[in-house]
Amino acid sequence: MTTTETQTVQYGGTPEDRPLGRSIMRGMLSRCPACGEGRLFRAWLKPVDDCASCGEDMHHQRSDDLPPYISIMILGHVAVGGFMMTDTVFLVPMWVHFAIWVPITVLVALLTIQPIKGGVIGLQWALKMHGFSNEPEKKQIDGSSH
Repeated sequence: MTTTETQTVQYGGTPEDRPLGRSIMRGMLSRCPACGEGRLFRAWLKPVDDCASCGEDMHHQRSDDLPPYISIMILGHVAVGGFMMTDTVFLVPMWVHFAIWVPITVLVALLTIQPIKGGVIGLQWALKMHGFSNEPEKKQIDGSSH
């Protein structure tokens, strides 16, 4: 079986079949965006180099800054919105707000960062960004690949 036929079987269609929503959802579930079977992370925020199930190469993904930005935006809405709503309903001392909102803030940050990073990797795979297109990366004039 050729590589193209293998890709057709694994991805459920043509080799170019990379639905955006499905790829992002698989990434958010910490699964390989290509096959949906293999694990996407080998540690908390460390992606695998390649999928153990389908062999999709993941080492070149670049989900550096976007996941923390998205997580901070979600976290800000939860923490600030919750703080303001609580403050309008109950008049409590500031230490009570700290006792409530600091743990919630830490918990929301820890619960959102990995699924968001997986979703960003799925997005990159679906849009064939950063080496996911199976074409050699173009070099800039200075010789770097970024």
